[in-house]
Amino acid sequence: MKDRYYAGFMTQRPAFFTEFSKGLSRIRRRFLVVLTDLFALMYLWTLASYCVNDFFYHVRNFTSLPWWVMLIVAVEVAAFWEAFGVSIGMRLLGLRLRPIEEHRLGQHVVRYILWHISPLFLFRLLWKSDAVPWHESVSGLKTVRASEIAMTPRPWYTRSWSVAAVLIMLLSLGAAMLITKVDFYALSTGAPKMMPLWRGLVSPNWALLGEGVRLLIVTVFMALMATIFAVIIAVPLSFFAARNLMHGVVGQAVYIIVRTIADIMRSLNVIIWAIVFIVWVRAGAFSGMLALFVQATANLIKLYSERLESIDPGPPEAIRATGGNRLQVVIFGVIPQIVNPYLSFTLYQWDINVRMSTIIGLVGGGGIGQLLFQYMRIWDYRSAGMMLLLITIIVWAIDYMSSRLRARLN
Repeated sequence: MKDRYYAGFMTQRPAFFTEFSKGLSRIRRRFLVVLTDLFALMYLWTLASYCVNDFFYHVRNFTSLPWWVMLIVAVEVAAFWEAFGVSIGMRLLGLRLRPIEEHRLGQHVVRYILWHISPLFLFRLLWKSDAVPWHESVSGLKTVRASEIAMTPRPWYTRSWSVAAVLIMLLSLGAAMLITKVDFYALSTGAPKMMPLWRGLVSPNWALLGEGVRLLIVTVFMALMATIFAVIIAVPLSFFAARNLMHGVVGQAVYIIVRTIADIMRSLNVIIWAIVFIVWVRAGAFSGMLALFVQATANLIKLYSERLESIDPGPPEAIRATGGNRLQVVIFGVIPQIVNPYLSFTLYQWDINVRMSTIIGLVGGGGIGQLLFQYMRIWDYRSAGMMLLLITIIVWAIDYMSSRLRARLN
């Protein structure tokens, strides 16, 4: 009896977890729709408030009402939007409203009213994934995938998501111009002030050619060493940052950790890393190289891992089917597909490092960039022009060489 009960429980267990997973997926999709709509509406409102306050009242404020009032209104508008039209969240997640029977205006009103209390009954979906939420079953308007609805002419209000998208773009552009204080008049009338700078740049101080070349060599080798060290670290870590190669609970945990660390490293600008390492190991070429190394490692992990995720699964599956172990799958099924892209990404990163190495001189990261900014601070434009000429030549040469090599590899 006990064994029969246990066998029955184990038979029903997969079905229960399948229903639970499907119900959880439906709940997650519905909450994502609401969160997306709330974010879009709050974003629209705050940008509109900023534009009105700045343009008419010359006050930089993102709120026109207390934030909690704006949130309540946004929730109500989201409910109305999802009941009477196609919201941005519904559009992005591919959902539409389909009447179960005849389409009436009263159905939308009932759905809007019951939408506010329907989350209390969503837990039913956890054990019965095909259950219809209360506000949908009562109103007769069911949320379905867009592919399940025939492509027929729809009323104008079902395209409300496109109106909202246009408003978001226009308000973003207007707010950006106000925040950055775009002044085309100053841009056009201030051009004569640049004449001393341009005269200095086109007549460089050739007496600094030797010093500039010496520092240029330092800059190039800073970028080279940073790229080499970055490749050594990024190549093995890229396999742990590829979702298709990390299986199981442990594999997914390692994938999330590596990706998160790489994202954090990449989110900080190379100048920030240069400041960190200047405090750590003093100003100079070494601190600049370390800053470039950290940034390059994070970038290459992302590029390498995304290439790994797009490999052809056929060769690895064939090797696995013939009894090959994980190491053999990687060596014979994965590596042949990624050698050329990895080399191309490496050359591209070296090109980036050469250009960035001139920027980190602003904070004392060494190389020719440091001397360039010193001359710019004392308004010695002829000497700065010599440094800029050398930087332009080396950047062009490395860009040309790396592009030709990448073309041969692809």
